[in-house]
Amino acid sequence: MKAATLRRFLALHTWVGLFAGMALFIAFYAGAITVFSHEISDWNRTGAAAQVAEDPIGRSQQLLDRLLKEHPEAAESVYLVLPGEHGPQPSAYWYELATDTSHRFTFDEDEDKPLHESLFGQSFVEFIYDLHFTAGLPKPFGTYLFGVVCVLYGLALVSGVVIYAPGFFKDLFALRLGKNLKRLWQDAHNAIGILSLPFHVIFAWSGAVLTIGLLLMLPFQSLVYDGKLMQLVETDFYGAPQVPPAHAPGPTLPVRELLERGKRAMPELQVEGVSLTHVGDANARATLYGVVEQRQLNQLAAVAMKAGTGEVINAFAPRTMTPGMLMLRGLQALHYGNFGRDAVKWLYFVLGLAGAFLFYSGNLLWIESRRKRRQPEQPRRTRVMAALTLGVCLGCVAGVSALFVFGALFPQAKAAPAYFAVFFACLLWAGLRQPARAGHELLWLCALLTAAIPLAGWWGMGEHLFAAFAEGHWHRFFIDAIALVMALAYARMAQATLRRGRQGDSNSVWALR
Repeated sequence: MKAATLRRFLALHTWVGLFAGMALFIAFYAGAITVFSHEISDWNRTGAAAQVAEDPIGRSQQLLDRLLKEHPEAAESVYLVLPGEHGPQPSAYWYELATDTSHRFTFDEDEDKPLHESLFGQSFVEFIYDLHFTAGLPKPFGTYLFGVVCVLYGLALVSGVVIYAPGFFKDLFALRLGKNLKRLWQDAHNAIGILSLPFHVIFAWSGAVLTIGLLLMLPFQSLVYDGKLMQLVETDFYGAPQVPPAHAPGPTLPVRELLERGKRAMPELQVEGVSLTHVGDANARATLYGVVEQRQLNQLAAVAMKAGTGEVINAFAPRTMTPGMLMLRGLQALHYGNFGRDAVKWLYFVLGLAGAFLFYSGNLLWIESRRKRRQPEQPRRTRVMAALTLGVCLGCVAGVSALFVFGALFPQAKAAPAYFAVFFACLLWAGLRQPARAGHELLWLCALLTAAIPLAGWWGMGEHLFAAFAEGHWHRFFIDAIALVMALAYARMAQATLRRGRQGDSNSVWALR
C-alpha cells in the first residue's frame, strides 16, 4: 500500500476514533454491566427473596385489572411481564404516547392504595441500561446520535484493519515491556482491537441497525415503495399486521385463557410476557412473547391472536420466521448476548470492559503522539483532549459506581441525578486540575466509590459479602466481589498514574511539574 494511502487511513482511524471514542466508552462500560441486569436487580433486593405467588397467572390478571381501572387510557397499549425469569412478581408497562413516557406498575399489597408506579429509567439498573445507548442524553436524540456513532465506529474498525493487518501475526501477541510506555499501550490497544474484532463488528453493525435502522428506511418509504414499506415490514417488527381500534366495545379474554390458546398454537413456547392493544375494543389484539429452547442464536417466539376470540393470527418461532424478522431478532440476540446462557454473559462482560479500554487507550495514544518532546509546555489541544478523556471516561466509571451506592441506599429515589452529579463534577475537576493530578485523583475516586458498593449493599439490604456467600445469595456475592476486584484495579491504576507523573518524561502532559 502506498504511504499516502496509509496516511489517509491512519488519519481517518484517528479522527473518527476521537469523535466517537468517548461516547463508545460510555456505551461499552455501561453495556458490560447491563449484561447482568437481572442479576443486579436481585442484588438490590431487601431481605429474603420474594416468593413467586401460588397463582402467578391470577396475580398477573389482578395487576392488569387494577391498572386498567386506575388508568383506563393504558388500554391502548400495555405489556404484562409474567412472574419468572424477570422477577417473582408480575409487572406491567404502559407507554403513554401523548407524553412520550414509559410507566411501570407493580403490586402494592394494600388494595386500598394505588398501584406502585415508577417511570421507566428511574431505578439505577434501568438508568444504566438507558446510559448504554443514549450516554444520558434525552431520547430519542441520544439514541439517534448513538446510531451515527456506530457508523463512525464501523469506519474506525475498517481503517484500523487496513492499517494493522499487514503486521497482524507478527505483532499480535507483542506486549513490549519497558520504559517506553507509549509502545506498551500501543501494543495493548492493537492486540485487544484485533482479537476482539468480530465482537466489535457485531456491535457496530447491530448498534446502527437497532438505533437508526428505522430512519434509514424512511427514504425507501416514499421513493421506492410509494408509502407502503411500513405495511410490508410491520409483520417483521410486530409479528402481525397492526389494526386501528374499532371504537366499539368488545370482550377481552382473561390472561389465563389467552395463555392456554397460545400453548395450543405453540406447545413449546415458554411465555414471558403478554402485549395487549386496544383492551376492551372489538379490535383488541394480544401477542404472547417468549422463548423456544433450541440450539440456535435466536430463541424468540410469539403467538399473535385476536384478544376477544383467541383466534390465532400468526405464530412464529426461529424456524418459521421471515428472513427480515430472523435477521432483526438475530441481531438483537447478538447485541444483547441473549444466547449461550452464563458463559456468553461473562464473555460479553469481559469484552465490553476490553472495548472500553480500547477507546480510552486510543485517546491516550493520540495525546502522547502529539506531545512536544523538547519542551515542558504542551499544546493546548493535548491538554484539552486529556481533560475531556479523563472527565468523560473516569466520570462515567465513577458515576456508574455511584449509581450502585445510591440505588442500594435509596432504592425508591430517581437514579439519574446521582449519576449526573458525579459525572459533571469529574468533568469539571478534570478541566481545572493538571491532567496528571486529575487522573490520579479521579482514579482514586473511582476506586473508593466502587469499593463502597459492597458496603452500601450491606447497609441498605442488611446482608454483607460473607453472609451472602453463606446463604447462597450468589448474585449479591459475585457482584460485591467483582466490585472489590475492580476497585483494586482502579487503585493500582491511580498509583501507576502518580508514578508516571513523578518518574516519567518531564516533557509530557502527564508529567507533574
